[in-house]
Amino acid sequence: MTVVTRFAPSPTGRLHVGNIRTALQNWLLAKRHGGLFLLRIDDTDAARSLEDHVVAIRADLAWLGLHPDGEERQSARFDIYQTAFDRLIAAGRVYRCYETQGELDLRRKVLLSRGLPPIYDRAALALTEADHVAKAAEGQAPHWRFALDHDTPITWDDGIRGPQQFDPRQMSDPVVRRADGSWLYMLPSVIDDIAMGVTDVLRGEDHVSNTATQVQMFTALGAPVPRFAHAALLTGAEGKLSKRLGALGMADLRDAGVEPEAIVALLARLGTSDPVDPALDSDALAAAFDLSRFGRAPARFDEAELDRISAGVIHRLGFAKVADRLPEGMDEVVWLAIRPNLARVSEAADWWQVIKGPIAAPPVDDETRAFLREAATVATTLDWAGDPWSALTSTLKDTTGRKGKALFMPLRQALTGMDHGPDMKALLPLIGREEALARLNT
Repeated sequence: MTVVTRFAPSPTGRLHVGNIRTALQNWLLAKRHGGLFLLRIDDTDAARSLEDHVVAIRADLAWLGLHPDGEERQSARFDIYQTAFDRLIAAGRVYRCYETQGELDLRRKVLLSRGLPPIYDRAALALTEADHVAKAAEGQAPHWRFALDHDTPITWDDGIRGPQQFDPRQMSDPVVRRADGSWLYMLPSVIDDIAMGVTDVLRGEDHVSNTATQVQMFTALGAPVPRFAHAALLTGAEGKLSKRLGALGMADLRDAGVEPEAIVALLARLGTSDPVDPALDSDALAAAFDLSRFGRAPARFDEAELDRISAGVIHRLGFAKVADRLPEGMDEVVWLAIRPNLARVSEAADWWQVIKGPIAAPPVDDETRAFLREAATVATTLDWAGDPWSALTSTLKDTTGRKGKALFMPLRQALTGMDHGPDMKALLPLIGREEALARLNT
C-alpha cells in the first residue's frame, strides 16, 4: 500500500514553525516510504480564509523544498461532504439539535458543580419528528451532532504515543455542522482523508481527542482508519513556547536571513535524540526518518540553535547556490574566502565593502604608525602572485621582533578596519597590492 500523508493548513494566517514542523514530518514520512505528500487547503471558513494566505502557504512550502504531490481545497468539495452527510443521516449517525450556546454553558456548569464530566447529555435525541417540524415552523434551524457509538471503546496504536484508548461514554457528541449549514473541522477532514486515500495522519498531540472522535467517523463511513501519530508540541528555550516564538512565521525567518535548509534540519530532528546536522539534506533526513525515534516529552525550539545551524549551512553552500544573492562583481574565490565568517548570506556585502574599500581604520599611536609604514615598505617587495600575507608577517616578525597579536592585529585593523574576520592569507590577495599599500600608508 502506497503511503499517503497530508498537510492541511487553514488559510486564515501565515505558516509558523509549528505548522511547518507538521508539514515537514508528513513530507519526510511520505518520502521515507516512497509515498505521496498532499496539500489540502482547509478553507471552509469563508469569512476568515484569504487567497493571499493560500499563495503564501504554497510559497513557504516551496522555499523549504516541500513540494506536494497534489493539492485539494475544501471549498471545492462541498458536494462530497453532502453525499457523505446524507449517508450518516440515513444510518442515524448524525442528529439535529437546537440548544443555544447559553443553554449549553449552563448545563456544563450544573454538571461541573455535581462533580460530573461536562459532556453533552444527548437531550436532542428525545425529540420526535413532530418536534422538529414545530422547531422549523418557529424558524429554528438545527445544528448537527455526530452520534458516538457508546458500545464500542475507541482504540488505536499511535505511532508515537503507543496504544490509546478512549471511552466514548465520557465524550460529547461533536457538532459537525452549524445551523447555517457551514461545516466544522472534524467531519470534512475525515471525508477528505477517505477520498484522498490518506493512509497516515501525523499531527500534534493537541489533536489526540479529535482523533478519538474521528476514528468512529471513519468506521461510520465504512472506511479503514488511517495510522495516526501525534507528536509532542514545541516549547521555547525556557519551557513554554512564547507567543512570539509560536507565531514565528516563515516570512519572518526568511526576512531575517535564516537558510531554509537550517529550518528543515532543525525541525526534522526536534523531539528525537538524533543530532541536528546541517550537513544532512532533505533526502538524507527522509531516509533516516523514523517515528519510533520521537519521544513524548515536549520538543524545545531554540532560535539561537537555529541561527547556529543556519550558519553551518551557509559554511557549506557552494557559490552557485548563492550567486544571485551576492553583491555584483563578487566571484567564487571571494565567496570561498569569506564564507566561514558569515552568519547570514547578506553579510557578504559587508566583506565585499572591506575588500573593495573604502574602509575606516581605527586611530593608531606613533609606534603602531611606524610599524605600519615599515609594513608598507616590505609590501612593495613582495610577490603578490604568491602568498603575500605569510611573506609580509614573516619578514616583519624578523625585522621588528613582534609576534602574535602585536604583529597580526595592527595589520588586520589597518587593512580591513576590523579586528576579526576571514583568514588574512585569503583576504589580502583579494584586497590587492595597490589598495593594501594605500591602507598601510594611510
